[in-house]
Amino acid sequence: MNTQIVVFVVALMMHCISAVEFTFDLADNAEDCFYEEIKKNSSAYFEFQVSAGGQLDVDVTLKDPQGKVIYKLEKATFDSHQFVAETTGVYTACFGNQFSAFSHKIVYVDFQVGDEPALPGVDEHATVLTQMETSSQAIHKGLNDILDAQTHHRLREAQGRKRAEDLNQRVMVWSSLETAAVILIGLVQIMVLRNFFTDRKPSQAHYGRL
Repeated sequence: MNTQIVVFVVALMMHCISAVEFTFDLADNAEDCFYEEIKKNSSAYFEFQVSAGGQLDVDVTLKDPQGKVIYKLEKATFDSHQFVAETTGVYTACFGNQFSAFSHKIVYVDFQVGDEPALPGVDEHATVLTQMETSSQAIHKGLNDILDAQTHHRLREAQGRKRAEDLNQRVMVWSSLETAAVILIGLVQIMVLRNFFTDRKPSQAHYGRL
């Protein structure tokens, strides 16, 4: 039993998911492209989400090795696209922010190519999987689902935190302007009241005319 547990743990540690997942900073008035080599008839999953910056929108274009556009969106915040490669070669995913002259964007990208391989040793069985192996597969799938959920939760948390920080900054600026306006109005009122209640002495020119 202990040997099976050790094999299960080692299998999980040696297993590597075939995917590219990262976050990058897209500058204002710029376009960044990323490249992934995909073999013919391989399935691919492409997902992106803008987590911070401006109106949370970017232009997205996905092209095949011949330059043919297979997926395109304008001013999008979040989307996913699954496809099967028709030809072998380098596929290009471009993110554009040319429409924004001041705001840079933070973009999350998940690019998965091919089907996820089974756990080591599972496909070698000619018989039905044991209860331990079946449980291992179920746990492995559950861990992947949890990892994906945590990633999207962190993205939503970062997006909400950024909005809260921007709102807090705007409130601070507006409050500072209101405070300055109140102080200025108070000073003006004091000066006006002082002019009303100040006794002005007759000038010497006035006495001369009398």
